[in-house]
Amino acid sequence: MKNFTDRVAVVTGAGSGIGRALSLNLAARGARLALSDINEANVDETVSLCEKLGAQAKGYTLDVADRAAVTAHADEVAGHYGRVNLVVNNAGVALMATVEEMNYDDFDWLMGINFWGVVHGTKAFLPHLIASGDAHLVNISSVFGLVGVPTQSAYNAAKFAVRGFTESLRQEMLIERRKVGVSCVHPGGIQTNIARDARAGEQSTAQERATDFAKIARTTPESAAKTIINGVEKNKARILIGGDAYVIDAAPRVLGSAYQRLNVLGVRAAKRFGIPLGGL
Repeated sequence: MKNFTDRVAVVTGAGSGIGRALSLNLAARGARLALSDINEANVDETVSLCEKLGAQAKGYTLDVADRAAVTAHADEVAGHYGRVNLVVNNAGVALMATVEEMNYDDFDWLMGINFWGVVHGTKAFLPHLIASGDAHLVNISSVFGLVGVPTQSAYNAAKFAVRGFTESLRQEMLIERRKVGVSCVHPGGIQTNIARDARAGEQSTAQERATDFAKIARTTPESAAKTIINGVEKNKARILIGGDAYVIDAAPRVLGSAYQRLNVLGVRAAKRFGIPLGGL
């Protein structure tokens, strides 16, 4: 997909962060937008900002963990716009807790959004993407879909799953010669509210997590959006965002499982000297 003018683009989690930045980027490129978020006020604000750029945009309140709701949403969007060309399954949440302290309700909550939300969005929109004859699907994983990190077991589980699911789908589309590009995105530290809004164990408060994360998150949502769009234009299988993402991607390739030992030593040292680790 080289041209976004008049293409119908769907973005979940569009109320803030990368989702909002992507929506504005696509609006500036002339796309017609179907934007959703679980927070109605936030997505309405994104729609308003896109309309100020001259874009046609419609907002939807959507819980991506609700399979029936996502399926109905896909049919509604396709019915309203006539086709769907681009889908970005971006909605996501965070959970910071050790396996020992994590409860099942929190684990189910995260998996419902971060993994099943991606599956629901993919399955619901894929027939419409195929039918368009010119389409691309983007699923947001994370650098935590490349390496395991302490206190991130649930997040790791979801993001590794998104990576495997998306890479498999890309190959299926190529085998069947479908006109649907598929990309898996692995952002590093992005300046969003995900750490502040995360569920967590007792090791930190929301404000502490947000403050610590802000110190290590160097990439803006706007920069992330540009990188994603560039990756779509080039039909890249894997899209890494931020210099930290490239370092993290290289670590298991170079070190193998030894990267885990370095993580342990690094976290111990950081805690000893009071160095922020984004809530770890």
